Amino acid sequence: MKHVSILVPQGNVSMVNIEGTYQILTHVNQFMQMSGQPPVFKIQLVGLSRETNLSTGLFTIKAEAVLDDVKNTDIIIIPAIFGKPADVLENNNVFVPWLTRQHRGGAEVASYCVGAFFLAQTGLLDGKQCATHWAEASNFRAMFPHIDLVDDKIMTAEDGIYTSGGAYSYLNLLLYLIEKHAGREMAILIAKTFMIDIDKSSQSPFMIFEGQKAHQDEPVKKAQEYIEENFSEKITVAELADQLAIGRRSLERRFKKATSNTVTEYIQRVKMEVAKKSLEGGNLNVNEVMYDVGYSDTKAFRTTFKKITGLTPTEYRNRYSRELEVAS
Repeated sequence: MKHVSILVPQGNVSMVNIEGTYQILTHVNQFMQMSGQPPVFKIQLVGLSRETNLSTGLFTIKAEAVLDDVKNTDIIIIPAIFGKPADVLENNNVFVPWLTRQHRGGAEVASYCVGAFFLAQTGLLDGKQCATHWAEASNFRAMFPHIDLVDDKIMTAEDGIYTSGGAYSYLNLLLYLIEKHAGREMAILIAKTFMIDIDKSSQSPFMIFEGQKAHQDEPVKKAQEYIEENFSEKITVAELADQLAIGRRSLERRFKKATSNTVTEYIQRVKMEVAKKSLEGGNLNVNEVMYDVGYSDTKAFRTTFKKITGLTPTEYRNRYSRELEVAS
């Protein structure tokens, strides 16, 4: 039996992550017992105290064990903890030596959503891939440049360290852990019972590109603004460099450092974000949207769109178009 420690940190913590994990793993045990097999998981809520009042003031979580009670565990779940990473660490730094000691002893560690910021500060993610909520990708990269953030992924798994993307993608990581420890058949049964889309691998279709402007490089900001205002035009790096009176190589280097995108990637992402909004509106067909964002090559448009969103333009329109939703 695998001992699962679901952490109950201090602060503004995701109740959904904690309760959802507890409920689903409990169902795994129940299904196992119904089939005449022993339970797979021993599940405990583990806090710094027996009762944790969430910072919202609305909820109190009662832990079954405090940290000192748990000498050894097999799987550790870190829920999303919202707030400034430095404050989150300060409020929960007692967990850090326990986490590192447990991982050295063989425990698997999983973080959900922005819980990756806390996990990153323990050092356990150093040199590894990591997923977090796509909206926090730029902040994460700025804080932890030595960690390989893959912001399009639903989850990562490396050396017993697991991370999940934004919000309810924690369910996909949970299914992964269930499949690993209870088998594929059980993972499918849980997916059907809770109506979870199993084997989802990307959060790209849900990403909203807003650009990274939390930097102080004014020429780069001007380049970003020009791209966003002229998305329907064919924009080149050389053209931008000339407008800003900056050498092309210097612009490319500074742009990448400030935004975590190359100039070309930024242009593509701005165009595709406009295309996504047009497809969601449902008033234009794919070719009309393509021309509006400055593409004349159908293959190039579709290839770029799928690379960024994980879906073809038609698939995206069929999934998110308001017009199609009303018609159905």
